[in-house]
Amino acid sequence: MMEYKGYIGRVALDDEAGLFHGEVINARDVITFQGTSAEEVKREFQASIDVYLDFCAEQGKDPDRPDAGHLVLDIAPELQTAMIRAATREQKSLDAWILDRLVGCVGGYPA
Repeated sequence: MMEYKGYIGRVALDDEAGLFHGEVINARDVITFQGTSAEEVKREFQASIDVYLDFCAEQGKDPDRPDAGHLVLDIAPELQTAMIRAATREQKSLDAWILDRLVGCVGGYPA
């Protein structure tokens, strides 16, 4: 994976075409890039982000901001009920309870 201006790109090899194809995975808008070498795909990833941001500015549109602080999950109702009960036992809101668990899983906030 690669990161540029907060956007994360994931790359896969298309062996038949002899290309690396990538996509930005933390934006709702579709942002893709490709290249034939690691250096080229990195350069194209960064160029795609810059083109996307320039396009949004020209259109007067706010770009999708990576890591905007909102996450939507589809979970089973039974799991949600269990989570609410666990949060209540710890006298926390569901958001605070989930955040505590996530921070514990990743070892705190990244620098």
